[in-house]
Amino acid sequence: MSESKRDQLVQRALQVFYQGGFHAVGMDRLAKETGVSKTAIYKHFRTKDDLILATLRLRDENFRNWMIRGIEEEAETPEARLYAIFDVLGKWFAEPQFRSCMFIKASSEYQDRKHPVHAISAEHKRLIHRYFEGLAEKAGATEPSALADKLLLLKEGAIVLAHLLDPKKAAIDAKAAATVLIDAALRPAAS
Repeated sequence: MSESKRDQLVQRALQVFYQGGFHAVGMDRLAKETGVSKTAIYKHFRTKDDLILATLRLRDENFRNWMIRGIEEEAETPEARLYAIFDVLGKWFAEPQFRSCMFIKASSEYQDRKHPVHAISAEHKRLIHRYFEGLAEKAGATEPSALADKLLLLKEGAIVLAHLLDPKKAAIDAKAAATVLIDAALRPAAS
């Protein structure tokens, strides 16, 4: 299998795992839905977990690039970009193929923190936090890391509620809560 075929397999497998879950999707189903034989899959990936890790790496890269690009297109200043986080999430939640966060799902299915699937999921969240912290610092937040912690918590909660309940309401409510936190972090009350 050429590198481009391998990349196509990872792309297709990402969609299959995102829609169907990791444990629920067996190798027979994966072969059928990707159009790649199990033999060809195993030529590039020793185990199903290796393929899952490849799909998570791709999803991390794609999602962070999409999110950052969306935030930067939505707003020009670091302060405005902090608020725009939740506008961009709202656009994601409105997509017909939205099925929650692949990393939340992965860490739920692979709960051992030492497992590579769990670890790569946690690293994705750390990278998002780092981006939020950078925005908060550039915007002049008094405690950029603390603000990033709170925004990440809101983001993750919004993802879960968008999946379980009302996607539009989850984005609106998360932005309203984020506005209070951002305003307080950027314009602390005078002592």
